[in-house]
Amino acid sequence: MKTRFLLFPVLLLGLVAGSASAQQNRLKPGFEKAEFIEMLRVAAGHVDSVTIDLPQRCKKLYRSPTVGLDNKWELWQRDDGVGIISIRGTTLDPLGWVENFHAAMVPAAGQIKLSSTETVSYKLAKNPRAGVHAGWLIGTVYLAKDILPKLDSCIQKGTKEFIITGDSQGGAISFLMNSYLHSLLGNRLPADLQFKTYCIAAPKPGNLSYAYDYEVMTQGGWAFNVVNSADWVPEFPMTVQTTDDFNLTNPFTTLKKAIKKQKFINRLALNYVFNKLDKPSRKAQRRYQKTLGGYVGKIVRKTLPDYQPAAYFPSSHFVRAGQTIVLDADETYYQQFPVEEKQLFKNHLLKPYLFLGNRLK
Repeated sequence: MKTRFLLFPVLLLGLVAGSASAQQNRLKPGFEKAEFIEMLRVAAGHVDSVTIDLPQRCKKLYRSPTVGLDNKWELWQRDDGVGIISIRGTTLDPLGWVENFHAAMVPAAGQIKLSSTETVSYKLAKNPRAGVHAGWLIGTVYLAKDILPKLDSCIQKGTKEFIITGDSQGGAISFLMNSYLHSLLGNRLPADLQFKTYCIAAPKPGNLSYAYDYEVMTQGGWAFNVVNSADWVPEFPMTVQTTDDFNLTNPFTTLKKAIKKQKFINRLALNYVFNKLDKPSRKAQRRYQKTLGGYVGKIVRKTLPDYQPAAYFPSSHFVRAGQTIVLDADETYYQQFPVEEKQLFKNHLLKPYLFLGNRLK
């Protein structure tokens, strides 16, 4: 009899623990077609006129004010309790385009001055050679100021699983927001939060060192970069690779040392050839930084007068990040969406992404 009484509380505790565990594992690693399509529908929620079907499992809880350089986000909740941070893409407002073209690179860890009274520290990667897009960092930092209090409220109500998503510029910021929120785990945010990310039609967020760091952080199926192969936006920003963008151990370092050991005439000839190959890309990188950093930065300061980034990172080698899911624009796609040179964003819109997403196996 005593044994039965002892077994009852043990079984009860087991059921409660199992229920709690199940509640904290609604998000699963790996790309899920239905989950991605639902995120496309959530992205459409930023547009007041209906462009694709409404979300079937998600409810909008909050829409932020416009912050930074025409940045907005929305908080949604899935019917199983998972929170969704949805970041809006570029609109017709010129400020959003200024943010896009502020495409100089800044260190992935440092400080950004937003006003005379506010300087924000950030750490988006561990590698000191990691760099990210200066404009989208502005969007990330401004949005995070509004997102964190809402996250606190969700966490207090028991939500510990979140999807971060966005399309276009919102997809680019989603990379950086994922990195930013991860950096706060165990400090500003509870260590047991789980994030899963769907970046849709996103441009390239940073350099290869940042991409490596991001992919290590999200490995195991927790972050996806979904692109239409006919869409030009994921190819942006324009990129230049110099010999400085390689890892510290590379053949160019060895080559320079080997040239120094050559006889004078040979050394002159080899240096001439090497510089003819090396200098054009360096010159292009400096020009990009001067124009997209210095010049566009002045335009940014017309809206954010006290804005001051970290010192620009000497690189323009932007690459894509995360596990890429390619939506293949095949013959069937082009029958539905024929080439029209004047329709620059035709392949970037949500409808073609939904069309290709529905065709995924």
